[in-house]
Amino acid sequence: MKHVLLIKEIYLEAFRNLGHAIVKNFFKVFSWFCFVSFVIVLYAFLFRVATGFAFD
Repeated sequence: MKHVLLIKEIYLEAFRNLGHAIVKNFFKVFSWFCFVSFVIVLYAFLFRVATGFAFD
């Protein structure tokens, strides 16, 4: 739980006093897009490992 709170604080600190609202919203959307993309890649990799895919 301590790590989740630390990540939350880092996320909030990154967008505090960032500037223009459009820039702030763009970076928030981009950070969520990157996080979701990483989760999808991690899921695909674990699915391949679980089904016995041969990494040749």
